[in-house]
Amino acid sequence: MTAPRTPNTAEELRGAGLRVTAARVALLETVRDGDHLGVEAIASGVRDRVGHISLQAVYEALHALTAAGLVRRIEPGDSPALFEGRVGDNHHHVVCRSCGAVADVDCAAGEAPCLTASNDHGFSIDEAEVIYWGLCPDCSTARSS
Repeated sequence: MTAPRTPNTAEELRGAGLRVTAARVALLETVRDGDHLGVEAIASGVRDRVGHISLQAVYEALHALTAAGLVRRIEPGDSPALFEGRVGDNHHHVVCRSCGAVADVDCAAGEAPCLTASNDHGFSIDEAEVIYWGLCPDCSTARSS
């Protein structure tokens, strides 16, 4: 019995109804290889892979990939948007108040959406977003020294 084959990036784009371009493939791979990247870092990673790409093209591709569910956009506090390739599991994040480092935190408890609203106001809730704030180990050590 063979293991199921995982789709490649081009197949994922096609499966999401998106046109496959070198820039989209590079962008999706950059986001997945990165760790909560901002737009500038993503643009730099795409340029390293395929050459020139405008910042506007990066924004447009990120919008399309986010809408298709291939990329997740997070906006911790007043920070610029960050993007990640971990999608579909309703995980949360911990953010350092000092340096801005971001790390994934698995679902708080139970099944998605992890938290039950005290009053759903008639909404059919399918996701809960939780951001834990504090100091990362490096910033904690620096403050205590």
